[in-house]
Amino acid sequence: MKIGILSDSHHRSDYTKEVIDFLKEKGSQYLVHAGDLCIEENLQLLKDSGLIYVSVFGNNDMGLIPVSNKYTIKQEPYYFKIKDIKFKLMHLPYHLTPDADVVIFGHTHKFESECKNGTLFVNPGEVCAREKPLIECVFLEINENEYIITYYFKNTNKEFFEKEEYKYER
Repeated sequence: MKIGILSDSHHRSDYTKEVIDFLKEKGSQYLVHAGDLCIEENLQLLKDSGLIYVSVFGNNDMGLIPVSNKYTIKQEPYYFKIKDIKFKLMHLPYHLTPDADVVIFGHTHKFESECKNGTLFVNPGEVCAREKPLIECVFLEINENEYIITYYFKNTNKEFFEKEEYKYER
């Protein structure tokens, strides 16, 4: 299973499109957005990706409530399953409890990846390059016995993404 994870797009639909296209090129079967989409265009980009996607409302997404019935955007924390893997998705890192196999969150604009007692915790960083001049995302590959996290980051004035890889037993 291959999942593209992004968060904190804010008003940067150009960067959001770039990240979605990049994650699709890498082979993502699903897209997960951990909130702060801020503008409908970012939701439309997820919908237009052609992939199964889910997103949650971030603390800056109240303006999206009137259009939420057109998109897959949920209240946090949102639990869902893909095959036999249970996910918990949220924006604010207030529910970081190990009650799912994979816990995805955003808000801090900082990449994090940690596996504790069999639960994988992931924050993909920020798409918007607001806190630092980096466009960030995560490609999560789930195999029978391991999680492979590939953290992608690109300086806003560079052409290509760099990467770091993390592997955890599951």
